[in-house]
Amino acid sequence: MTQVVPDTHTNPNGDVADTPVRVVPHIINGHPLVEGERRGEVFNPATGAVTASLPFATTATVNAAVSAAQAVAPAWRATGLARRAAVMFKLHEIITSRKDELAALITEEQGKVLSDAAGEIARGLENVEFCAGLVHHMKGEFLEQAAAGLDVHQVRQPLGVVACITPFNFPAMVPLWMITTAIAAGNTVVLKPSEKDPSAVNWIVEAFHEAGLPEGVLNLIHGDREAVEALIDDPRVQAVSFVGSTPIAQSIYTRATALGKRVQALGGAKNHMVVMPDADLDAAADAAVSAGYGAAGERCMAISVVVPVGDIADDLIAKISSRITDLTIGEGTDPDSEMGPVITSAAKERIEGLIAGSSDSGAEVVVDGRSVDLPDEGFFIGPTLIDHVKPGMPVYDEEIFGPVLSVARVGHFDEAVELINSCQYANGTAIFTRDGRTAREFEFAIEVGMVGINVPIPVPIGAFSFGGWKKSLFGDTHMYGPESFNFYTRRKVVTSRWPQPDESRINLGFPTN
Repeated sequence: MTQVVPDTHTNPNGDVADTPVRVVPHIINGHPLVEGERRGEVFNPATGAVTASLPFATTATVNAAVSAAQAVAPAWRATGLARRAAVMFKLHEIITSRKDELAALITEEQGKVLSDAAGEIARGLENVEFCAGLVHHMKGEFLEQAAAGLDVHQVRQPLGVVACITPFNFPAMVPLWMITTAIAAGNTVVLKPSEKDPSAVNWIVEAFHEAGLPEGVLNLIHGDREAVEALIDDPRVQAVSFVGSTPIAQSIYTRATALGKRVQALGGAKNHMVVMPDADLDAAADAAVSAGYGAAGERCMAISVVVPVGDIADDLIAKISSRITDLTIGEGTDPDSEMGPVITSAAKERIEGLIAGSSDSGAEVVVDGRSVDLPDEGFFIGPTLIDHVKPGMPVYDEEIFGPVLSVARVGHFDEAVELINSCQYANGTAIFTRDGRTAREFEFAIEVGMVGINVPIPVPIGAFSFGGWKKSLFGDTHMYGPESFNFYTRRKVVTSRWPQPDESRINLGFPTN
């Protein structure tokens, strides 16, 4: 459904060119739509070149998308659950058979290496598989003879039209976390992906329609803040799901809940990995490098702070440093590349500024990713390691969202727990140890939503749910899995009685058993 039309854009050298580029359209009621005076440019972060043009939705476009979703909501709600499940099974088949095609789109616009893009798709498919079991997940409850001749049953019903707003770092996985559950539960959806890498989402919407999803059930709009605010403010939208930075998550949560909407807004993270003196330091170093620099650190579950306990810090830092120098940095399509670029030039500049300012704060830059050999084009930063990082330093307090691994040394286990529990973010954390009692104490005491024991990126499998605590989550419902079905449905309790005609009488007292 993408189109090629003449569109003015900026070349990597800064010149303005008027050459044909691909336009990524909105998809409303099953049909592509290219409208809106404002346009955004989509870049290949590995080259800096413009790869597509993106129309930004106006309020009228948002209204059209919501109207399309609202018009078909009664029919989709009335669709049999087996029919909905069949769509999920077919979607899984389509994505699985063409995953290389989808991975290539992700790599072109997001920058992550192809193997990482394939992993993202696999994790997204977990939720499609979970949603294929919607007949089980949508079951209610029944209580016979709650009182004499009186039965009570509870059913799950969809909310209606819901909005899903997804981030740039996982352009396929997070949409598959949201929209599959919302649709399986009987809702209709307006989806607004990141404007930085929209093509994967267009591909997924087309795949949904190919799988048999009726037109209008899933509508796609592109844009920026104007589109998001119009979507939130529309009174027909009953709920909002969001993943992004903490300031935006908090803003969306505040705005939408003030309008009486149900909201789950996942924000930023600062994930700590505690390494105990008894840990296998080689395994811990491998895990820190893998979890810290995978996807150029642009994961909300990336390890960003290593917390060595006791006198192992120097040895651990040496092991991490030696591994960093062996990493291959390059374009994601190169099979030899292990780490690609960050998403934009602005992100690159911001990350480089935090690295530069860390020394002024008293930290020590052990490995400086700004000075390593990198490709001449694109938005590349080399893996960076910073020691002696403490709370109060910008490099510690801010979510860097780049290939920067900080080391915060502590003297003992309790100090590590206190450091993590005092952090405003509480998305994920991990501990590396060989001692079961220490692991259990960590699991019990830590105030974080997702915990790994010798697992550096503890993203739950699809049968569980994903979500942090504190400023990593606004709302009380986690994403995908069982909690997501709770979010996208509301319960209705029906109390019924079928008395004989001669049983009827007036009783002004409050009913009891």
